[in-house]
Amino acid sequence: MNSPRRFTVAEREGATALLQDLIRCDTSNPPGDEAAAIARLAAACRGIGLETEIVGACRERPNLVAKFSADPARRSGRPLLLSCHVDVVPADPARWTHPPFSGHNDGTYLWGRGTIDMKGFAVMALTALGKLVAEKLPITRDVIFVAVSDEEAGTRLGSKWLVEERPDLLGSDPEYVLNEVGGFTVHQGGHRFYPVQVAEKGVAWLRLTLPGTPGHSSLPSSDSAVTRLARAIDAISAAKLPWHPGKEAMDFLLGFARPQGRLAEKIVPLLAHPFLGPRLLPLAIRDPARRNPIEAILRNTATPTCLRGGNSINMLPGSVSVDIDGRLAPGQSAADLIEELHAVLRPVLGNVGELTVLQESEAVSFSTDTPLYREIERTMKSVDPEGHVVPSLIPGFTDSHNYAKLGACCYGFYPLQLPPDLDFAALFHGDDERIPIEGFHWGIETLTEMLVRFLRAG
Repeated sequence: MNSPRRFTVAEREGATALLQDLIRCDTSNPPGDEAAAIARLAAACRGIGLETEIVGACRERPNLVAKFSADPARRSGRPLLLSCHVDVVPADPARWTHPPFSGHNDGTYLWGRGTIDMKGFAVMALTALGKLVAEKLPITRDVIFVAVSDEEAGTRLGSKWLVEERPDLLGSDPEYVLNEVGGFTVHQGGHRFYPVQVAEKGVAWLRLTLPGTPGHSSLPSSDSAVTRLARAIDAISAAKLPWHPGKEAMDFLLGFARPQGRLAEKIVPLLAHPFLGPRLLPLAIRDPARRNPIEAILRNTATPTCLRGGNSINMLPGSVSVDIDGRLAPGQSAADLIEELHAVLRPVLGNVGELTVLQESEAVSFSTDTPLYREIERTMKSVDPEGHVVPSLIPGFTDSHNYAKLGACCYGFYPLQLPPDLDFAALFHGDDERIPIEGFHWGIETLTEMLVRFLRAG
């Protein structure tokens, strides 16, 4: 693999130090409290000469917008956003090798919550942007760096707020957004792949509420609210919901299959069959750890997460509930998922219980037939001639589903060179989240190279 060398050792070490600073800002959401991390990034933005503004619905949960403006005489395109979120999911220090907010550097990895998701991209994008400013690159469109709060809890105070309340700071009608999740190495079948996110599943956060008859718990009831809840959770967890293989998922799978031979390429279309697909996938991918992420993009999913029940150990509660994290395949809605869950729950609950929608957003997808996507392909081919760029659909959601409302074409491109033995997927929201330092520096070089090529070409 190749790597353009635009950065000195001191500049790469400076990027690592900035990431350590951000990791040491505990932005666990809940409660969030992203202000210190935003202030640190704002100082870095001002340090490289960017127009900087901090805005938000409340002081403790701010958002940062910083702009590198094109010369009006050269401007020929709408803005490009480089977007990241600085909030992270909570971490249990007892389960980590190194404290999750220490920014521990062991010489190979930088450890800490947010190194991958996604303070690493905040530093990568800002470092790349700093190089463009320092070199006085004659850019053909404005480049806007955006660091938001509250992505992990639904984006209400972050990108959603910006899109609804201050779209002017985002250029009002940005043409492109670079965001998570994509650009990292996936090693499979002796090949290196670089997925670039072009689609993400929708969200349907639901609540199942079950009634019961209050009473003394010394008189057990097989039909108590808690017992019903246990049956419901068991049924949902065991269920395989209907197959919904869309174009986005099939393009992703074909991208991985083509370099691996004609047999693999012929198998993929069979996975779209509603009867054959669910039965063929376990035979084609026997390892559950590798199969589960693929299965998740081929159907709606529903995962029980938060429980609410009684408040006294010796009393049967009159009502209990469970929150369900539902993810929607492209073309599906919360109503579709509720219908599928009713079919799962009816045999164990009858008509008891109510499913309500807490939050819903539809799946989004973006064209690969754009100058930016083609430049990503060309750049990745230049840094890894044997690698393969594939368009990907992710089972989660990102801030891109809000930016799409402004008409922006959003890609997940956060380039990282990863070793074959690193279980990258397990690092997202997992224990011992860490980023390979050399791979991180390679990503800074690669992102910068891509931006230089694209912004000059327009």
